[in-house]
Amino acid sequence: MSEYNRSRLRPAPPWTTTGLWLNTFEGQPLELAALRGRVVVALAFQMLCPGCVQYALPQLSRIRRAFHPSRVAVLGLHTVFEHHAANRPETLAAFSHEYRLDFPIGIDAPDPHGGPMPVTMAAYAMQGTPTLLIIDAVGHLRRQAFGHVEDIVLGADIALLAAEAGGTVLSDPATGGAASMREEACRLP
Repeated sequence: MSEYNRSRLRPAPPWTTTGLWLNTFEGQPLELAALRGRVVVALAFQMLCPGCVQYALPQLSRIRRAFHPSRVAVLGLHTVFEHHAANRPETLAAFSHEYRLDFPIGIDAPDPHGGPMPVTMAAYAMQGTPTLLIIDAVGHLRRQAFGHVEDIVLGADIALLAAEAGGTVLSDPATGGAASMREEACRLP
């Protein structure tokens, strides 16, 4: 994140959804303010976007597995700006199930004036999908990237922000809990 300047940080705009969320407790909406204290990694995507399906959504799933959920919140925002008839909530639910997307997914609210750009997409002045948002633990937008961000760069950004906020950052895939340093990892045969 060498391109950011702390003096130019700005609060991340809240997202505006239809109120329909997938993969949350009883479908309850997630509010950005409720995630304070954690780094938020959000992906604006469309299920008919090839770059989203091929690169961004699998990457988001890897992030969810790699970082401890108490430190890093991972979520998707389905931002439909084209092919509105094909991008229905029922279709998104089936898509989420088939692709085994287990992170929360909110549906960006449509423009109240009938324009093609959803509300959250417009609030962030997104250029299209996929768009990655990284919001620090105090609510500042620290990265907004249209297109693919390399895994190692993205992982480093998230780890630095999570460490900045303090606490354990990585998740241990074997236990689902916080990763720990193991002496065995450094032993010579």
